[in-house]
Amino acid sequence: MKNLNSVPLNGLRAVEAVGRLGGLGAAAAELGVTPGAVSQQIQKVEQQLGTELFIRHPKGLAVNCVGELVLPHLTAGMAELSMALAKASEPDSSVLVVSVAPVFASKWLVWRLKKFYDAHPLIRIRVDATIALVDPNTSDVDVCIRVGNGPWPGQRLSKLLDQRVFPVCSPAIAEALKQPGAIRTVPVIRDAGARFDWDLWLKPFGLTAADLCEGPTFSDASLCLDAAIAGQGVFLAWETLANDALAAGQVVAPFEGRVSTGASYWFITRNHSFKTKETAEFERWLRAEMALSFDMA
Repeated sequence: MKNLNSVPLNGLRAVEAVGRLGGLGAAAAELGVTPGAVSQQIQKVEQQLGTELFIRHPKGLAVNCVGELVLPHLTAGMAELSMALAKASEPDSSVLVVSVAPVFASKWLVWRLKKFYDAHPLIRIRVDATIALVDPNTSDVDVCIRVGNGPWPGQRLSKLLDQRVFPVCSPAIAEALKQPGAIRTVPVIRDAGARFDWDLWLKPFGLTAADLCEGPTFSDASLCLDAAIAGQGVFLAWETLANDALAAGQVVAPFEGRVSTGASYWFITRNHSFKTKETAEFERWLRAEMALSFDMA
């Protein structure tokens, strides 16, 4: 690693930040310096390396072919340094940072974490509930649990569970739903943020979303489920959202069968480092809990 002596770390940080963030201004804000200072650091690095890493144009900097080869390694190295500093600041504990969607966290994961703590008392979980697509390669996040179709280049991922949807409603409303066509007679709760619509479930029955009645609309799936529990209509839910409410009898699934959305839940970790013991233990526990909650076939 003697070649590291030839280039200052601050210069490498500047190169990595501009390449990852796409501009001097964003990199300067992250590094806490001026855009001019970032530009000077990049020029110095290029002089020391004897090669240019960026193309200069009126709108700013663009990574050239050499930069494209170098930047992934710089980003991986900076992420490893960040992880090392994080571990050094908490020498007496193992903290696993898990990024999950708020709905998944509040409706399923949080209620089961005590079982993980009981089985692994030396591992602490920090849940980062966000809908942002966090990249574990460039953050302090160890694990992302996300729903989508993938693949996501540059990240290590393994599938946990297919996402399947089905109508749920209060037991009282279910009394009026003896067959699928009857769904046209009750209010329908709509999720404005859903990535799928009612046609997905209705199509096999020769129905479309246009056949459904009006009902309340919410921008959050948790609120949609709460509205279904309150008897405000029928809602197209999915397993990780409605599992516990179904088990408690707060809602029922009036019809048999569940339809895949084509998306899946994924366990995502850094691509450039070995899976830690803490990460492996959390994944093993998560898969076991999902097997208890859902039909994994």
